[in-house]
Amino acid sequence: QVRLVESGGGLVQAGGSLRLSCAASLSLFRIYTMGWFRQAPGQQRELVASITGPGATDYLNSVEGRFTISRDNQNNTVSLQMNSLKVEDTGLYYCAAKSAWNDDWPSWGQGTQVTVSS
Repeated sequence: QVRLVESGGGLVQAGGSLRLSCAASLSLFRIYTMGWFRQAPGQQRELVASITGPGATDYLNSVEGRFTISRDNQNNTVSLQMNSLKVEDTGLYYCAAKSAWNDDWPSWGQGTQVTVSS
């Protein structure tokens, strides 16, 4: 019964900003680690950012300082603020959830496309 729905993707010029949101239908949302992944055509899916239930964050090195992940446990949402976007940030962005005690990410949204133009 877990559902994750992303929104906020679109086309933006390099240097611009986008804010992605993920609405989670997930019991006890506050205890789960949430993450944003992205995948470009022909590339492996990579973890862009994660945030634990208590709020500890981690970022892919290439986005650190430009992207910020946050969560609103009252509204069961997680967001990814993306600033100073680069062409190489282009990809399909997915919201995902996992338990803090597991390495696997069993729950995924459908994805939202982010395209950065030069």
